[in-house]
Order: sequence, then C-alpha cells, then structure tokens
Amino acid sequence: MKQIEVSIMGQSYLLGCPEGGEERLREAVVQLDREMCAIRDSGKLKARERIAVLAALNLAYILVDRPTVSSDTTTHASAEAASDTTPSPEYVDKLIARLDQALDMDGHLI
Repeated sequence: MKQIEVSIMGQSYLLGCPEGGEERLREAVVQLDREMCAIRDSGKLKARERIAVLAALNLAYILVDRPTVSSDTTTHASAEAASDTTPSPEYVDKLIARLDQALDMDGHLI
C-alpha cells in the first residue's frame, strides 16, 4: 500500500492508498477540502469536527441521490458534475440544525 500526503483545510494528512488509486484519492481529497472550506467560510461553524461531519453528510447525500451508472466513464463524468454543485445556504442551515440536534442528544460524534 502506497502512502500519499494530502492537505485538507490547511492540515496535512498521510493517507494509505492502494496501488493505482492515487488519482481517485486525490480527487476525493479535493472534493472533501472544497466542501469543508465552503462550510467553514460560510461562518456558521468553526469546530473542525462539526465541519467534517457536515461535509460527510453533504457528500453522502450527493452519493445517495446520484443515479446508479454502469460504466467507469459515466461514473467519472457524474462525479465531476456532482462536485460542481454547491448546497444552498438553506440546505446547509438545515444540515447544521440536524447535526446540532444529533450532537445535543448524544454528546458524541460516533
């Protein structure tokens, strides 16, 4: 397994990556970094953990909502299209409220 160094919200991480998967991992990192920076820059949240959870929810929602495709070429094109979509401020506010509610009930991220 190969290790690559990436940066997410200005913090460096050393990630394990299977051989041949470097490009996909780097694309995922770019998408995650873009999502987390957008949430941080909206001014709604400052805690890195909450930003990460909200970004994970946003990206999971996009994946679940995306239609299933059969070919790798179509999948790559769909991933590019999905990465260009930015959630509306109302959508972000609703996710933040849901995140706050879930964290208040349990007090733990996991």
